[in-house]
Amino acid sequence: MTNNEFDIDCVLIGVNAASTVGRCIESIQACRYKRGKIHIYYVDGGSSDDSVAIAGSFPGVETIELHPEFPSPGMGRNAGWKAGKSPMVQFLDSDTVLDADWLDNAVNALGGGIVAVQGNIREMNPDASVFNWIGSMEWNASPGECDAFGGCVLIKRQSLEETGGYDEVLVGGEDPELSQRVRQNGGRIMQLDMPMVSHDLAMTKIRQYWKRCFRTGYGFAAVTMRHLFKSRSFWVYEVIRIMIRGGGSLALVVLALSGSLWHVGSLVLLVPAFILLFYPLLFSVKNFMDEKQLSRAKAEIYALHCSIIVIPEFFGVMRFFIGALFRRPLRNKRAGLKTRVTGGK
Repeated sequence: MTNNEFDIDCVLIGVNAASTVGRCIESIQACRYKRGKIHIYYVDGGSSDDSVAIAGSFPGVETIELHPEFPSPGMGRNAGWKAGKSPMVQFLDSDTVLDADWLDNAVNALGGGIVAVQGNIREMNPDASVFNWIGSMEWNASPGECDAFGGCVLIKRQSLEETGGYDEVLVGGEDPELSQRVRQNGGRIMQLDMPMVSHDLAMTKIRQYWKRCFRTGYGFAAVTMRHLFKSRSFWVYEVIRIMIRGGGSLALVVLALSGSLWHVGSLVLLVPAFILLFYPLLFSVKNFMDEKQLSRAKAEIYALHCSIIVIPEFFGVMRFFIGALFRRPLRNKRAGLKTRVTGGK
């Protein structure tokens, strides 16, 4: 037993996070974890604002600056955990606020083959926009052992060393991708029904919503193909769902419109296209009311989201396959990038 058995490295990643990184660091320093030392590392992916200066102004915080041509969450997280030595690593996004009791609760859950633990994420401003509210509905998995973790997780260093850490190319699905390698090595992942972080999605524009859903689809395809037949067909259902409902409805619309140039009767194909795309809105509202304890109005909004999300997700899936064919993966560009991480679905 060593003196640092319960030490934790907290690794924050961010880009242009001046408005949030200080709040995140303050929440770590204010937490009630007393079993060991907490070491804080802020990894900056190439900010053009004062993020690094703000993080560095806090005593005991080590800042790491990266200036890659194509930044990714995996690069930042790898740089952070490799800079430390503690046996446990808590990954955070710099726009989150850590719950004061989370580290104690998470450490208690480790052991018995459990190497990674995540908890509940609370949306700070669910009423600020319909997109924030939708995000708050989808942050958290059911309590118990789970298949994957998101961007905020407490994980054993040994597991990171055994797997090599995060993929540094992926810009969507990098957390679930690492999760599959952790599980393939025999590690177990646990979801606790306890507060972990609060988070401000800050999504107010349809463009942000589209980009988030597009990258979700890209991540589904990337992780599925990388671990096909290795991890109990992880995310295969999701990709099939997107291809059938998203791709199928779009194909029917194209056939209907192009066919109508020769025969107006081809427009009848718009009916199955509508049913295929809007299946959740047509048939799942009551289920959402019961399962998620929603009013009919909110259940209809959520069902509409579940209906139309497959369109940007489909384009994300196709972007992955086209990129794989031409060896041109989706990449971030540092200019204009801002910390609003969307992984952990």
